[in-house]
Amino acid sequence: MLETPQGALYTGITTDVARRVAQHESGRGAKALRGRGPLALVHQEPVGSHGDALRLEAEIKRLPAAHKRSWYQSRQGLEETSCTLS
Repeated sequence: MLETPQGALYTGITTDVARRVAQHESGRGAKALRGRGPLALVHQEPVGSHGDALRLEAEIKRLPAAHKRSWYQSRQGLEETSCTLS
């Protein structure tokens, strides 16, 4: 999950976080983030399968911004996490 200086949150999936953040920073990532940098990586976590990652991404994207913030803040520092919103 990335945050723009304006406070907008972006959620996506990738197999290589550093590469994907670099793509977004260089303007080759999602259109929603172009020209909105610098971006801050505020949350990342491994998720079992690609399908699980897609489902979790869709669930997160449906949340209002305030709920996204409380969701990722509640997961900070967890060693093992599940792929469900609780």
